[in-house]
Amino acid sequence: MGDLQRLREVAAQVYGWTELRPAQEEAMAHVTAGRDTIVVSPTGSGKSAIYQVPALVVGGPTIVVSPLIALQRDQVKNLVDRGAPDAHVVNSARSARDNAAAFDAIQAGDAEFLFLAPEQLAKDEVVQQLLEAKPSLFVVDEAHCVSSWGHDFRPDYLRLGEVIERLGHPTVLALTATASPPVRADIVERLRMRDAVQLVKGFDRPNIRLEVSREITEREKRREIIERIIALDPPGLLYVQTRGETEEYAQALREAGEEAYAYHAGLSSSERSAVHDAFLASDRVVVVATSAFGMGIDKPNVRFVVHAAPAESLDSYYQQIGRAGRDGDPATAVLYFRPEDLRLPRFFSSGTVDEELLTRVGAGVLAADGPVRIDDLVEELDVTRARVTRSINLLQEAGAVLTTGKGVRWTGGELADAVAAAAVEAAQMRTIELTRVEMMRGYAETDDCRRQFLLGYFGEDLVDTCGSCDTCAAGTADAQSDVDTGFPVQSRVTHAEWGPGVVMREENDRITVLFDEVGYRTLSLKAVRARNLLNPA
Repeated sequence: MGDLQRLREVAAQVYGWTELRPAQEEAMAHVTAGRDTIVVSPTGSGKSAIYQVPALVVGGPTIVVSPLIALQRDQVKNLVDRGAPDAHVVNSARSARDNAAAFDAIQAGDAEFLFLAPEQLAKDEVVQQLLEAKPSLFVVDEAHCVSSWGHDFRPDYLRLGEVIERLGHPTVLALTATASPPVRADIVERLRMRDAVQLVKGFDRPNIRLEVSREITEREKRREIIERIIALDPPGLLYVQTRGETEEYAQALREAGEEAYAYHAGLSSSERSAVHDAFLASDRVVVVATSAFGMGIDKPNVRFVVHAAPAESLDSYYQQIGRAGRDGDPATAVLYFRPEDLRLPRFFSSGTVDEELLTRVGAGVLAADGPVRIDDLVEELDVTRARVTRSINLLQEAGAVLTTGKGVRWTGGELADAVAAAAVEAAQMRTIELTRVEMMRGYAETDDCRRQFLLGYFGEDLVDTCGSCDTCAAGTADAQSDVDTGFPVQSRVTHAEWGPGVVMREENDRITVLFDEVGYRTLSLKAVRARNLLNPA
């Protein structure tokens, strides 16, 4: 109770938070006690406070790994505005002198918080300077990026576990707004968390109405989307798949009298900042964006999120629609679904792994006299750092290489065997990714309660229909059966062919299981029983 009282005092005296939410207090207590902790909670629920308060209780500097420079800047400004101890940033946008001053401050004990991008921690000299600072808390924001299920996004996130060990394993706190059970398991493994506490709080967003529009042509879809957005109350977001579509839809909306902006990764930094500023400043704005927009943007009163095509997974979809209705007032999420718009993540779009690149990268590691730095491989092979890092990741999954503080070293075995094993790893990842795409299809095509389906994917059991989705409104949604199927949600099972898995969703006549090796599968209970396909693990 003493620690909890101290946390409350710091929250009030330093930050001005006179009341903490129960979920915040629970997570803070674990962190203060030195427990590695994962917190999955919606954006806007106060996840930053979970490290900001304990940091001032446990002593020693706090390292915060944050993916976006703009997000780092906002977090530091927020700390400064609240009168917290000094916070510094190290990133590529700052001068070498400013970055050096930040390291000096953290080492001298003149600063409590240091924010870095994951790419900074790929540098040996950065890790060495952090080691001298003796951090007590290591925070990973947007922690779902750590997961190999999302490794196309930021490969350097996959190196953080090794960095944590080099720093003497300070207490690790992983924060994310969306992480399904396999992603959470991946986070624990990748960050090398010890006896981790997993807190999943406030995941259901009942104020967001869920809708899907199906069976439309491309031309009809464009017309319907424009008409629907005009009918909805702004501010809002429209997610599309290509840069060209952002411009086309934004232009069409402007012609219809809306305040609309296009946003994609191809814009200059100043252009992207201008869209961010307009979005935050206006309550009439509609941003038409690729998935590049939204991370770190906290606008409480977004009234709708429309998708012109399905996201690459329900993980991504839930994170994106979660940007609506953060103020708790009603909001709407609409998905326009055509099966031909389903897509695999870019890393798998070719359908096969690049075995030639795997061979070249493996040969480069094998030929080195001791550990070799990834940057040296990039220069030698004249290939992008991201592609080399992905190949290293696959070779490490196959047990052929090991990433150390001094670089990547070969662990033994024949190169051809290592490449073949890495290709098998890639094929298994692709198989699992395909099942995630199919779960996106399942959500779009279900006639059951969409919220039950969505929460089931994340391992939560909603027994009653939500009454706030299009299937519930149409009267087609049935409540989940109270009949005991013998395979309750979150129970471990073993399949005769697919091996071990976890039950994710239980319905009247079928169950959905996440198998360790082959991903999500929906099984007929009649077939399961007739052929004795599943057994409790």
